[in-house]
Amino acid sequence: MDEQLLLSNITNPTLLFFLLGVVAHLVKSDLEIPPTTIKFISLYLLFSIGFKGGQELAHEDLNGQVTGELLFGMAIASAIPFYAFFLLKKRLGVQNAGAVAAAYGSVSAVTFVAASSFLEAKSLPFSGHMMAIMALMESPAIIVGMVLLMRYDKESTERPSLGHMLKHSFTNASVLILIGSLLIGLVADAKQAEGIKPFTTDIFKGFLAIFLLEMGMVTAARFGAFSKYGGYVSAMAVLFPLVNGTLVAWLSGTITHGTGDRFMFAVLAASASYIAVPAAMRLAAPKADPGLYIPMALGVTFPFNITVGMPLYLAVITLTP
Repeated sequence: MDEQLLLSNITNPTLLFFLLGVVAHLVKSDLEIPPTTIKFISLYLLFSIGFKGGQELAHEDLNGQVTGELLFGMAIASAIPFYAFFLLKKRLGVQNAGAVAAAYGSVSAVTFVAASSFLEAKSLPFSGHMMAIMALMESPAIIVGMVLLMRYDKESTERPSLGHMLKHSFTNASVLILIGSLLIGLVADAKQAEGIKPFTTDIFKGFLAIFLLEMGMVTAARFGAFSKYGGYVSAMAVLFPLVNGTLVAWLSGTITHGTGDRFMFAVLAASASYIAVPAAMRLAAPKADPGLYIPMALGVTFPFNITVGMPLYLAVITLTP
């Protein structure tokens, strides 16, 4: 692995703000970002990602190649929660296993953004339709996780109907704003869309830094509850992205030859959701412990991906043309 590549990623301002948030909590600082501000920034990030993805997709021909990549992304999002659930079910129980499986099958928009910054620093382009793929990978994992819960949770007598859960997964705020913004970007007039470019692009990284500052504080605050599960879940929070990311980095060569696109597939497979999935699991798995699946995704997998994972996935892609 290129040491310079790893060093540049570790010193990325977005990661440093995340670490600052961790430090702020550890030293018991009174630093606080209002919940309404964080909610706005979360919606802004998803809106910006979706809109830019739609704009990029509008300039591309929806041919067999692009369609194949869209299907590949959805297949990844469906397969990961399936194997993860059966791997975790005995140790964590059905509800916790379902929630963790859905989180790792789904994707992290913030990790995707960090990955795009990583590629930009390396002057490696990626296709605009990768943003569309990210948006489409949110729901399949949530749906698979919910179906597995319904199938294997013998204790629950009151289960939401599949139709209700499907509706919830698609109308969840983060999924709706992401897909809705993508569709608006797809059909919007290109000249008029230029008028909001300063809002969707120029200030994006600044808002991302503030968001990650808050994520650092949230992660540190929840590690107390997380520690009671022992080293097993910490190990799985590293093994899941390691296995999923490197495997998809290798397999993606059969779907596309673009280094940037292959890298994005690997990052999406390696990432874990800590926004859309927790919201959905409140309904589908009320007994699942958020103190387990949120710190796994946010406190272990996210830092692993933006420090060690990304350089590793790029190295795998470079070695397997």
